[in-house]
Amino acid sequence: MSMDFIEAMNELERDKGISKDVLFEAIEAALISSYKRNFNAAQNVRVDMNRNTGVIKVYARKLIVEEVLDSRTEISLPAARDINPHFQIDDIAEIEVTPRDFGRIAAQTAKQVVTQRIREAERGLIYSAFIDKEDDIVTGTLQRQDPRNIYIDLGKIEAVLPLTELMPNEKFKHGDRIKAYITKVENTTKGPQIMLSRTHPGLLKRLFELEVPEIFDGVVEIRSVAREAGFRSKIAVYSRNEEVDPVGSCVGPKGMRVQTIVNELRGEKIDIVRYSEQVEEYVANALSPSKVLEVQVYEDEKMARVIVPDYQLSLAIGIKGQNARLAAKLTGWKIDIKSESQAEQEYGRPKTHSGEMHQDSVSVD
Repeated sequence: MSMDFIEAMNELERDKGISKDVLFEAIEAALISSYKRNFNAAQNVRVDMNRNTGVIKVYARKLIVEEVLDSRTEISLPAARDINPHFQIDDIAEIEVTPRDFGRIAAQTAKQVVTQRIREAERGLIYSAFIDKEDDIVTGTLQRQDPRNIYIDLGKIEAVLPLTELMPNEKFKHGDRIKAYITKVENTTKGPQIMLSRTHPGLLKRLFELEVPEIFDGVVEIRSVAREAGFRSKIAVYSRNEEVDPVGSCVGPKGMRVQTIVNELRGEKIDIVRYSEQVEEYVANALSPSKVLEVQVYEDEKMARVIVPDYQLSLAIGIKGQNARLAAKLTGWKIDIKSESQAEQEYGRPKTHSGEMHQDSVSVD
């Protein structure tokens, strides 16, 4: 092995971060297999590669015995003492058996090992770079597509976006730039695999963090997200600073911040509601854009009965129950919605015209 090869190993250590010692050990292990495969499968051998010159030597390791039964693995004491007079029975003697044409095999084997280790190191670097981005947003280019997946070029790696993780109204073509949420990063035998989603609630959360400086800085907190991708989402926000309006911060000047997110999500409707420790207030806010007259809380069942004006009942429930379903998912409470008339008939609640509960929320189409 030439000095050029040793210098190349040094460069790999500097540029790729691959330990030179690890490479030497891997090459020596591979050369043992090559020797046994090509020359003598029965012998127990050791391969030594000089770290400075690249010179490779193969040594047969033989057990010193009184009577030799297998000359490939054993050696007599007198023969061993010709090598070293201090040898004793049951010691291991090493005899150089480097084949004359072993250099060619060694070069080929070393190249294969180094190539494999470089590939593994690059995969490791890619995995390390993306494992920290799990549950985060990335932007890439649509590279190709098959009946089940879209493949997104992220630069050093191709990520997988299953078609089931696209919103119902989305269609992309080759070369399109796509923002997606990383749901999983795995280190497989074929290298790192990155799974993406456009439907995950985390995508909505990360988009707000990108667009709203107050969230990024921690002044406004996202407490909960509920999403039916492509149709409607609800997000509950909160601020410990009484001077900061969390809902207004998310909406932005002239609605620009939230509108940017709506555009990214292809027109998905977003209800931004103020989080409250008071269950009654929180549930009422969560049912935005519907107005609420009263919320009755049943702690044991973790259920809230909500009474709304008659004309607001369909709005509170939403198309196919969507608004009520998202509100329940957002708050973590079961929600039973009744109109004023229904409440009067079923529970004897007197009809009131005292006005709706105060609600702090905004809906963006």
